[in-house]
Amino acid sequence: MSSDFSGRRPDALAEPSRRRFVTGLAAGGVAAGLGLWRSPAFAGAALATTARELRGLDFDLAIDAAPVNFTGRVRPAITVNGSLPGPILRWREGDTVTLRVANRLRDTSSIHWHGILLPANMDGVPGLSFDGIPPGETYAYRFQLRQSGSYWYHSHSMFQEQAGLYGAIVVDPLQPPPFHYDREHVMLLSDWTDLDPAALFRRMKKMSDYDNTYKRTVGDFARDAREQGLAATLRDRGQWGRMRMTPTDLSDINAHTYTYLLNGTAPAANWTGLFRSGERVLLRFINASAMSYFDVRIPGLKMTVVAADGQYIHPVSVDEFRIAVAETFDVIVEPSGQDAYTIFAQDMGRTGYARGTLAVREGLSAPVPASDPRVILTMDDMGHGGMDHGSMDHGSHGAPKQKTMPEGGCGASMGMAGMDHSGGGMAGMDGGATHPASENGNPLIDMQTMASTPRLDDPGIGLRDNGRRVLRYADLKSLFEDPDGREPSRTVELHLTGHMEKFAWSFDGLKFMDAQPLRLNYGERMRITLVNDTMMTHPIHLHGLWSDLENEQGDFQVRKHTIDMPPGTRRSYRVRADALGRWAYHCHLLYHMEAGMMREVRVEE
Repeated sequence: MSSDFSGRRPDALAEPSRRRFVTGLAAGGVAAGLGLWRSPAFAGAALATTARELRGLDFDLAIDAAPVNFTGRVRPAITVNGSLPGPILRWREGDTVTLRVANRLRDTSSIHWHGILLPANMDGVPGLSFDGIPPGETYAYRFQLRQSGSYWYHSHSMFQEQAGLYGAIVVDPLQPPPFHYDREHVMLLSDWTDLDPAALFRRMKKMSDYDNTYKRTVGDFARDAREQGLAATLRDRGQWGRMRMTPTDLSDINAHTYTYLLNGTAPAANWTGLFRSGERVLLRFINASAMSYFDVRIPGLKMTVVAADGQYIHPVSVDEFRIAVAETFDVIVEPSGQDAYTIFAQDMGRTGYARGTLAVREGLSAPVPASDPRVILTMDDMGHGGMDHGSMDHGSHGAPKQKTMPEGGCGASMGMAGMDHSGGGMAGMDGGATHPASENGNPLIDMQTMASTPRLDDPGIGLRDNGRRVLRYADLKSLFEDPDGREPSRTVELHLTGHMEKFAWSFDGLKFMDAQPLRLNYGERMRITLVNDTMMTHPIHLHGLWSDLENEQGDFQVRKHTIDMPPGTRRSYRVRADALGRWAYHCHLLYHMEAGMMREVRVEE
């Protein structure tokens, strides 16, 4: 692949008529210094508006290439109708929309309408029920809208999503929502890299911990030995060594590589959304990043969460929430008493943040809080504890003390040297955990959890006991009862598996190309149970069908399109197979999906 990963010829980027300068810096100065033409839509010192909004029934979208500058360096990107992110698409429940998508790139492209229920050939995943959009051609998507809420769209072709091919979707409801608001803003979070995304993937395969610059030192060892004892310290280090991971490795890629964006704007440019004092403002948060989890808060404002993944929930008042890749949360805020509030979205690894402002007029800002201290992980955090090391308190070394998981809530630490591969399954400890035979002796697996639990009431690593009210999955409860009502007729258990050093990711130790499709009978109600054997968090997305998350008692709790799976968790959800066709089922961390954590689901007569 050429350095112009967007797929256009390098000389095409030099055409003045094609120039589109999207910047998170001082756009006027940078553009003038480079002698670049600036579109009027992006004139001024900073881009301070959301992407253009398109309404109606018929849409023409053009996938193309353009230069952008978020870091002081002009780089190629992929745009939709000349912007990054692409335009906000505003639809109405019950309408039938037609979207003619023209591909002006050199490579095959696609658009997937994330979370939208539609026929399989409209879903936009090349190689399944759709061949992709060849260069120079146009594909007509046409489908009726059977839902409302906040969603998004993105490419499902190679790494085009990372390069900029994504945007927000808002589907207005036929009936008034069960809450009142006076105005709204889309809050689209994303991550940008100046690197060719394919080159970034190759780097991850060669050195998966490249961005982890916070590894522990001899000084840390000496302090731990002095405070916790030499035996406990040696045991802790030994178990992390067998896991081929370090306790500072929260995310594969962080702000050492990424610039975090809010509505296509870098932090220094201060995206601004307006309000009048006393208004109720609806903020539609969408995590459109390739690899980044965000912890979101607005200092000085309570947020009332009213919808998750486009579906109404019983309102929950919080100070902060974690939003996984591909999830959406709608929140209502009531700003009053001051003219500006900071929207602060720090990455899970505490290496950087996206930032914007709610203000009564343009040009205002509020103080930006300092990022929380970086977390030093324990085996309990990873779901691989239970061997006394969990008692070690790393809070004195600049990280908040993590609450130890409840007794029996974490399994034994098992590196490759400690795994039993002798049988067709693997007898576990503390509850008799079993693993599929495909995991046994598998060179693509370097870890297994032995006593997974749902942990729906856990706010998450780095968010426990931080003095703020943090949203938990246990707080999410749909406003409606189980839409199907039937008990699942069968259960399918899948394990999320991986090897950190090889940057290999899979279901049940089988990469996408080696796995048989998961077959569902049309009309059946079944249960999927996911077990995260890895020490990373995975947002799992099933195309075409809703994922109805169950609580710890096995009852319906909340309807979602993306289920977050922290390390060592076991979570179950119900699926009604009401859409015929071939569907993608994958981790929504883009590089994990490309590395193999994807399956095909077939719904057949």
